[in-house]
Amino acid sequence: MAVSDRDEQAHSDALEEEWSFAWWDHSIMSGGYTSYRLRRGATSWYCWGWWRHDRPLMHVVEFDIPRRSDPMIAKAEAMWAEYTCESPMEQWTIGNETHAVELDDPDEALGRVHGTLVPMASDLEWYATEPAREIIDGYGQRGVLLGDVETVEGRVAIAECAAIRTHRWSTGRLSIDPFDVALARLDARIPFRFPDGSVLDLVATPDGWARRS
Repeated sequence: MAVSDRDEQAHSDALEEEWSFAWWDHSIMSGGYTSYRLRRGATSWYCWGWWRHDRPLMHVVEFDIPRRSDPMIAKAEAMWAEYTCESPMEQWTIGNETHAVELDDPDEALGRVHGTLVPMASDLEWYATEPAREIIDGYGQRGVLLGDVETVEGRVAIAECAAIRTHRWSTGRLSIDPFDVALARLDARIPFRFPDGSVLDLVATPDGWARRS
């Protein structure tokens, strides 16, 4: 697949389309993941998770997002998120303002998601370090990410760390998982359960997030 700058934005002929960003430090002390999936003729899906060693998992899911004239803005009740392409294939800004659920046990994210509801906001910048490469239904690209997360503790800075993004679209159904299967540590996890029953259970490796095998 030949990737061009115009592929960065939404494709009008896609039945489903998704942007995702994942970031981590190589010591596996912290990391995060977010994705936004447009679904033609249906509400869109958004998820965001931030894992830190010895801290609760901050977990956000919203599966009832109406389609807007600007497809890169996700807005639902008490929730706003936006993915902005600042420079095609070079720079993105990803931000949100909402409430997260703090989970002491990541397995709660696959069940009733019982935890402490807390306000939060993030303002993150992603920069490319390598050219985009083809993956199934789209492309992925390695880079770095940095920024801030506002929590009840105050502002927490995310120092520049490794990151990868994906952009996928299809006239059929997309898989939930943009990553390869890998054996990984199980204490660093960010799981999500989607309305169709599918699960994305991410675990950390020194080289990034992978699907739990």
